[in-house]
Amino acid sequence: MSGRVVVVGGGLAGAKTVEALRERGFDGSVVLLGAERERPYERPPLSKGYLTGSDEREQAFVHAPEWYAAHDVDLRLAVTVTAIDRGSREVVDSDGTRTGYDHLVLATGSEPRRLDVPGGDLDGVVTLRTLADSDRLREQLARVAGSGGRVVVVGGGWIGLEVAAAARTAGCDVTVLVRDPAPLLAVLGERLAHAFADLHREHGVDLRTLVDVRALQPAQPGGTAVGAVELADGTRLDAALVVVGIGATPRSGLARDAGLAVGADGGIEVDSGLRSSDPHVLAVGDLAAVDHPFLGERVRVEHWDAALHHGATAAATILGVDEPYDRLPYFFTDQYDLGMEYTGWPGSQGYDEVVVRGDEAARELVAFWLRQGRVVAGMNVNVWDVVDDVQALIRSRAVVRPERLADPGVPLADLAR
Repeated sequence: MSGRVVVVGGGLAGAKTVEALRERGFDGSVVLLGAERERPYERPPLSKGYLTGSDEREQAFVHAPEWYAAHDVDLRLAVTVTAIDRGSREVVDSDGTRTGYDHLVLATGSEPRRLDVPGGDLDGVVTLRTLADSDRLREQLARVAGSGGRVVVVGGGWIGLEVAAAARTAGCDVTVLVRDPAPLLAVLGERLAHAFADLHREHGVDLRTLVDVRALQPAQPGGTAVGAVELADGTRLDAALVVVGIGATPRSGLARDAGLAVGADGGIEVDSGLRSSDPHVLAVGDLAAVDHPFLGERVRVEHWDAALHHGATAAATILGVDEPYDRLPYFFTDQYDLGMEYTGWPGSQGYDEVVVRGDEAARELVAFWLRQGRVVAGMNVNVWDVVDDVQALIRSRAVVRPERLADPGVPLADLAR
């Protein structure tokens, strides 16, 4: 198949899309436009291994530098696309350059939410999204640790907790501020969320829940560097560095301005083949709110696994092959000595029961979220090689008695049958 495919977005999802096109025999023109100066890289190391210093920088990149030329991919870095002209099938760069396409794949990802309070723009108030952010944060953590200062993390999601763990590993004093009664409450529910709260407190984190930030204050009157966090109740916390981890917003402005269907959460609405409301425009990664054939609803996840695998479906669709995207959502985290994998999707209907097998006190367990006796999601903590069995159990839609689910003597593979 010939023609031109233009991919806008130089992250993992975009890189995997062009890789899949070439692997599947697409012999037309492929253009990959990235806004950053770095070639495509993966984001998990930015808050995990690279941030803690256990991984080398080069490990984050999706492909070697020579891969793009060797596979005839026109990689253009430091290019910002400002508009999509659907009538002429062209994208427009900030310098006015127009690049035509037969198919366009949007892979622009998401951007971190900012802390909208007085002082939110002070120096030393940072977010973590890019490789450059991680580079700077590594340096800042070393500086704070050396000076005996304190890192305040605002937000108790995955990024916030991973940064807190990295900061403690670097030797910093750390305070984490969470609005809810526990971090990760909306994702894991009360029972498992408190396990993560306990983990961080055991590692010396000052975890404060049910708190709101009123303002950030400079270290010196009239200064530009952050020095403290003021809470809604008037409490003042010294802070040499403030890391904001309060979620992300899809970069869907291009799609919205072009008249594509965009959902209330900012995700581009796509079918199971990742086609938008314009069949010549597809969306992958954080942007894509996928009409999921197994889960029966739109699913948008801001995790590595979707970015890794959406590209294969997008390439198949462009090549006229029907391969619906039906992978179950999956993500993982590493914090201190805890490793975790989560798979599944409770969805809009939620769950009505949580069952745990294993040792919660030792944090070696598998947890299951059930709805009407069927497993809709599972999480393994420091227990490995069970994700395939958990996914098979979810896909089986089998009704399982909780006592069998909780019994380590009953193989998970048997439950799926």
